[in-house]
Amino acid sequence: MLEIYNTMTRQKEVFKPIEEGRVRIYTCGQTVYDDVHIGNARTYSSWDVIIRYLRYKGYDVFHVQNFTDVGHLTDDADQGEDKVEKRAREQKINPWELVDKQIQEYWQVVDYLNIQRPNVSPRATALIPEMIEIIQILLDKGYAYEVQGNVYYDVTKFKEYGKLGRLKLDEEKARARVDQDPLKKNYFDFALWLNARKGDQVHIMRWNSPWGEGYPGWHLECSVMGMKYLGDTLDIHGGGIDHIPTHHPNEIAQSEAATGKKFVNYWMHAEFITLNGKKMSKSLGNYVTAWELIDKHGGLVVRMGLVSGHYRSAVDWNQDVIEIAKNNVEKIRNCLSAIENSSGGSEKTLEQAIENVRKDFEEAMDDDFNNPKALAVIYEFIKNINSSLDNKKEILIKARETLLELLGIFGLDFMKKEEGVDIKLNELMEIIINIRNKARKEKMYKLSDEIRDKLKEAGIQLEDTPEGTHWKIAS
Repeated sequence: MLEIYNTMTRQKEVFKPIEEGRVRIYTCGQTVYDDVHIGNARTYSSWDVIIRYLRYKGYDVFHVQNFTDVGHLTDDADQGEDKVEKRAREQKINPWELVDKQIQEYWQVVDYLNIQRPNVSPRATALIPEMIEIIQILLDKGYAYEVQGNVYYDVTKFKEYGKLGRLKLDEEKARARVDQDPLKKNYFDFALWLNARKGDQVHIMRWNSPWGEGYPGWHLECSVMGMKYLGDTLDIHGGGIDHIPTHHPNEIAQSEAATGKKFVNYWMHAEFITLNGKKMSKSLGNYVTAWELIDKHGGLVVRMGLVSGHYRSAVDWNQDVIEIAKNNVEKIRNCLSAIENSSGGSEKTLEQAIENVRKDFEEAMDDDFNNPKALAVIYEFIKNINSSLDNKKEILIKARETLLELLGIFGLDFMKKEEGVDIKLNELMEIIINIRNKARKEKMYKLSDEIRDKLKEAGIQLEDTPEGTHWKIAS
């Protein structure tokens, strides 16, 4: 019987979907202004394992994960610039071009990490009419108000506001560090729609609305995208722990006020990742993208490192994590090779182990998707296989199939032929990049450009950044 830790109740609950045999799940996706970093990759990998296990249990899972391509400001309190427009300006390109570029990069990372693509991946900008419709409903019901082309949600009208984060609004307000927006009635009111004009600045990404040209607020976008494809009530909504205080309470308030129905039955939140014991930060030089790690170690090793912890436990990503992941990958490869090379025998001792491993694995995963415990079960099974290679060949083949199936729930595909080529390509690219860097250092720019251009012709794109040169397969 599957139990899920529900952030709303702060306890594990037996999972009962709205519709028997079917699961509607929405997970907060990428704000496409920057590359996928290792923390993003860990969260998306966690949801992938959960969805794979639900499908393993026989559920028909419909997964929606969004792209936020407008409206996510640099501060959750409706302050600052739009992250997409700010980064586009820094790169001296159009915001729409930046969005397309980042989405292409996102899919490359997802595919290399063997993360299953969602059933639907909507862009926020594709649902502007639906967002305007929900805003009008909230205005008509008295939950929202318009000021100078901005529309805000009035949190005092929703009596259970903040129930997810268990916020005490007065205490939170006293500790707040962001200045009150003079256009808001209450400090915790949040933007549903923002005026495209702010002083002398005009937001490039803007749409016509009953309140003038503008763009939607970030919180509204997830509500609309979730309900558009999954209905008024979702089985599961996933996101990072940073969404608990503001983003998800705002989603609940606007969704439930608009529909009069419960928005989500099970709230799931993934913990953060640190890098060498410190919070990741570009300004501190403590930051690594998923693509950098894939370049260096290959997708399988990185994926192993990402899924080895529990989604609700903080993980420190360091060299030890990589080494452990490499050793575990090698352990599994050696076992699979041993089975393949074994001529078999007459023993049948593995039959009980094959039966037990599935039962113990499911028991671990039914306990709020306990990855570490489930992987420990698999490693114990590998020990049993290695010590029982004198079993009948058909039993060894069954053990191999069981092992591969359970590893597949973690997105660990040991049957990919290109994985070995991947690692060789990583090593080759490291050599080429070092040669090119030496050429640039010695001011041999013609040779440096020729290397870059020849690689581009071969379908490999180089990106020179302050942190170094990175490569990826061109889209």
